[in-house]
Amino acid sequence: MNYTYMVRCADGTLYTGWTNDLDRRIAAHNAGKGAKYTFSRRPVTLVYAEMHADKVHAMQREYRIKRLTRTEKEALAAAYTGTPLPMDDAEAAMPDTTEINE
Repeated sequence: MNYTYMVRCADGTLYTGWTNDLDRRIAAHNAGKGAKYTFSRRPVTLVYAEMHADKVHAMQREYRIKRLTRTEKEALAAAYTGTPLPMDDAEAAMPDTTEINE
């Protein structure tokens, strides 16, 4: 199973990533062995997560979430219940950010 996740850093910022072991990845962030971004912003707290069948979908979803505004990311975090959402539910929670090119 693969996950797309969002953590809140100690300074209040949000970091989004993907992993195949959510608990291990959060522990790595808090141990200073995660991303460079979170190293100086510890501790981090999981505020959102979704499950994906494969790495490609988890990475695509990470990209889409990173393109959201902070307000949209906060809305996802506020709706999170503490259990990673299956992809179908996660897509329903995603704000529509489709851009139309004419």
